[in-house]
Amino acid sequence: MLNTLRRGRHVVYNLHVHLVFVTKYRGKVFTKEGLDELSLILNQVCQDFNAQLVEFNGEEDHVHLLVNYPPKVSISSLVNSLKGVSSRMIRKKNYVSINQELWGSALWSPSYFASSCGGASIEVIRQYIDQQQVPN
Repeated sequence: MLNTLRRGRHVVYNLHVHLVFVTKYRGKVFTKEGLDELSLILNQVCQDFNAQLVEFNGEEDHVHLLVNYPPKVSISSLVNSLKGVSSRMIRKKNYVSINQELWGSALWSPSYFASSCGGASIEVIRQYIDQQQVPN
């Protein structure tokens, strides 16, 4: 799936972003059950953006996502929805582990990590561009 080209009306693309979300106060709130539920929620949000949740996993206090997204979607908008919707939905489930560690309505720290990924390395792309035949 990482090398599969996706098509839009006027675009062919293969964009991936690696995202990391950390819980508020780095609270150790997630269980396997909570992560499974979170995966379903995040997958639905991605579908709403015409994106694909390619990979998901996490630990007690953070999660990693690999998302294939269309060029019309800004990463900040995607992250805002992923974090906002998942926070509301997970908090409604009233998981004991979350309620013991966190107070208020926030699940996530306001910050996040995002890194573009996939395809060729930057050096390979630089070499490819440098080797283009410039017309006379």
